[in-house]
Amino acid sequence: MADYTPPDIKLNLKLPSLGWIAAIFIGILLLHFKLPFGIDVVTVLPTRRQLKLEFGFATPGYVTNPIQAGQEPDEEKSMVTGDLNAALVEWVVQYRIEDPSQYLFDVRNPGQTLRDLSEAAMREVVGDRTVDELITIGRQDIEVEALARMQELSKRYHLGIRVDQVQLKNVNPPSQVQASFNEVNKAQQDRENAINIANGEYNNVVPRAKGQADETIRAAEGYRFKRVNEAEGDVAAFSAVLQQYIKAPEITRSRLYLETMGEILPQTGQKIIVDESLRQLLPVLPLSIKPGEGRQ
Repeated sequence: MADYTPPDIKLNLKLPSLGWIAAIFIGILLLHFKLPFGIDVVTVLPTRRQLKLEFGFATPGYVTNPIQAGQEPDEEKSMVTGDLNAALVEWVVQYRIEDPSQYLFDVRNPGQTLRDLSEAAMREVVGDRTVDELITIGRQDIEVEALARMQELSKRYHLGIRVDQVQLKNVNPPSQVQASFNEVNKAQQDRENAINIANGEYNNVVPRAKGQADETIRAAEGYRFKRVNEAEGDVAAFSAVLQQYIKAPEITRSRLYLETMGEILPQTGQKIIVDESLRQLLPVLPLSIKPGEGRQ
């Protein structure tokens, strides 16, 4: 007497006991019968459902497969980064059974093998990164690199599995160094704050100094042009006087003397010129005139 196994569109059935001839014969009949007394064994694989592996933690109440959570989560998540810092890394691997034949017959325990190679790949990637990259800016790069490494290893070992996604969850330092790690983070934040303040001061002072420098340069350029023009004018005036002097030296010399004295004498104040033959000086001196009144 044979047992009847109803078909399931989400499951893939494999009949390994009687070989491929029996499997093909039963498949042709489309009767979905299994021979009794342990002759045939039906292995049901969820080929159309996404499965999940959790590392370093376990989600209660939602299990996609028996090996979803590891037996030693504390050891799984304990890692050492590239800068020799300890970190507790939790992550999730989502995968599908792509080739049931390879999954059942090429590897003895494909699920546990996937767990082992996933942990090895993650440790390899984390070991090439710093703890700052792991916690902050490098999470996405780590996920992408770990996913590529897991896909490569799954294909090399013929697991019949396609790894779809790797997602980092909680990443924290160990509890023994949590306080020191928080102090380091605070120091880094203070440094970033100081850098931002310095950059703000730089953006405020440097443009103003550049503006003042440009203004000073423009003033110097203007003064240079002024002095050059004045010098050129003086040279032209001197050249014109020189030409006149060459034509009439005595006349030009007298004119220059009179013009010069006319500019200097008014600035010297009141002057009294006394004739040497004058004997009575006091009656002629204008003593009532105050200093400065004679400058007309």
